[in-house]
Amino acid sequence: MAKGDISLVNRDRLIQMGIAISALRRVRGMSQEQLAEKANMSRSHLSAIEAPNMVRGMSMDTFFNIADALEVNPADLINAAMFPDSIIKSAGGQDKGTR
Repeated sequence: MAKGDISLVNRDRLIQMGIAISALRRVRGMSQEQLAEKANMSRSHLSAIEAPNMVRGMSMDTFFNIADALEVNPADLINAAMFPDSIIKSAGGQDKGTR
């Protein structure tokens, strides 16, 4: 894998994180502009992070700024965004007759 490439596993994680950030921002009643300003980043970068059809990585600094701006513990933000592999694998591996 070349430097800067994102693995498939991390690609899915980044998409889930963006969706969680977007959902929590909306629950908090914030616009992208408001969250971006509070997190000290550009609205376009936030928009790319939140977009489910794009994969945009972010620095830890940016991640912590977003968590602080959303007034959530960074660990809670990660937990809200990540389905454990065991859940994903078990859901995909179930026989249709057992659902």
